Amino acid sequence: MDTRWIDELEAELSGTRVLREPHQIKRFTTGIRFGQGSALAVFEPSSLLAFWKILKASVAADCIVICQAANTGVTGGSTPDGDDYDREIVIISTLKLDTCMPLCNAQQALVFAGGTLYRLEEILAPLGKNPHSVIGSSCIGASVIGGVCNNSGGSLVKRGPAYTELALFARLTEQGELELVNHLGIELGDTPEEMLSNLDEGHFDLDAATLGGGLASDPEYIDRVREVDDPTPSRFNADRRRLHEASGSAGKLAVFAVRVDTFDKPKVEQVFYVGTNEPEQLNEIRRRLLTECAELPEMGEYMHNSWFDGADRYCKDTFLLIKYLGTDFLPRLYRIKATLDRWIEKIPGLPSRPADRLLQRLAQWWPDHLPKRMRDYRKAYEHHLILVGADTAIAEVRQVLHDVTRETDTGDFFECSPREGDAALLHRMVAGGSPARYNLIHAEETNGIVAFDVALPRNYAKWHEFLPEDLLDQCAAPYRGGHFMCRVFHWDFVLKAGVDPEAVKARMMSLLDDIGAKYPAEHNVGHLYCAEPHHAAFYRELDPTNTFNAGVGKMSKHRCYH
Repeated sequence: MDTRWIDELEAELSGTRVLREPHQIKRFTTGIRFGQGSALAVFEPSSLLAFWKILKASVAADCIVICQAANTGVTGGSTPDGDDYDREIVIISTLKLDTCMPLCNAQQALVFAGGTLYRLEEILAPLGKNPHSVIGSSCIGASVIGGVCNNSGGSLVKRGPAYTELALFARLTEQGELELVNHLGIELGDTPEEMLSNLDEGHFDLDAATLGGGLASDPEYIDRVREVDDPTPSRFNADRRRLHEASGSAGKLAVFAVRVDTFDKPKVEQVFYVGTNEPEQLNEIRRRLLTECAELPEMGEYMHNSWFDGADRYCKDTFLLIKYLGTDFLPRLYRIKATLDRWIEKIPGLPSRPADRLLQRLAQWWPDHLPKRMRDYRKAYEHHLILVGADTAIAEVRQVLHDVTRETDTGDFFECSPREGDAALLHRMVAGGSPARYNLIHAEETNGIVAFDVALPRNYAKWHEFLPEDLLDQCAAPYRGGHFMCRVFHWDFVLKAGVDPEAVKARMMSLLDDIGAKYPAEHNVGHLYCAEPHHAAFYRELDPTNTFNAGVGKMSKHRCYH
């Protein structure tokens, strides 16, 4: 393929970094859990206008375009998948476009293509506001637009999937014409170049932006999550209600900016830690909190002992790094690790990903990082629930927990001190990394990971009995946890050597279909799940030529889906 157009772009866009060597682009073409392929080049634009010019040139060169931010997705949806595409792939990394600003007296925020949840949280905090998500992905650098494009759910009970109808995005028509669509509700000019230059330079009237031009979050979700007897899931990626242009687009559009709602920052928060050997107690706690309390808790995170132990043994280094160096250090750490791996892996005979292996070993030398009461609950109880109440909800959460646990010896709770609360939430946050680390350390004994991101029906009470013993017996490490109030569970199976992943996956999907569950729930289809028919039709409508992120949802990787 003639690549002179890349040379010309590199010369024209002086602030844009262009990577072409395989060792340079590996971290962009490899997902954190799944997905790996090759790319012709990786572009890192430093302005929205440069983003547009790269996009135009890539489309003119008949390339598939993958727009990527932090590459934190766990279903491989932000990287190439294999090498069976019919065109070359170009990746546009938007992380340098990390601009966020408050709008409408901080009731909303304007976020550029690479704006991270961490950056947005940092900007909103002095204004007494929070973004849609404040734990989990926000702490490992995930982008706001990545969350919107994947309808990411997060752990906060009241907020539901990330959603907006206010976006500035590029799409390719059936005739192959690239057009920029401004649905931000902000006057920016007439041509793409004018609009993007005005955004880059701040030449627009922030005060003219008003509320009411379209939704910038899901206002119905707080009522849906309270409907505990409904036989359908509360949130899932194929929900027709929340597929709109950029929202749920899974990279089938190139999104330059969005407007999103902000949320009042609580004045006081209290973390409660619940342990039980009787799962029905957790069901009763959930029912009473969602149906009887005037104010819902901020968070309700479930951890089975398997997830507790996985985070304890395989994510201690991440816990310590965040605790002592802060969340903003993690993106830098990932770059350092990628560089170390690239150089050390050149030495013959050394195992893959040496940086992770080194961190794993070093963390074991550190003193115990978890509070004593958490350790005691791990010894006594199989099931753990972390609840966060805020302001007037604190007393209601306390009363429900007291009422449910006081007449039984199968469960109990304690109110965390600030130190214990921080440790409990951080322990839960890093737990998601345990399957990949276990699989790496025990590679000779395992056969990969089968991960399920599942939305169970709101009235499904037997979540703790759902997984059959013969399936669990095929797992070297079956990790189990989830967002308990909305019945979204994460079941990550590290399989034993010799076990067929496709057979396990097929068995699980059949069992889930039988009870009316939906999957994926919040991480989108990526390259792991088949898009449902209406979901696939949505992608085709957005991207009729199959130029953007071809192959997601296990759809065709070829031009026009042929």
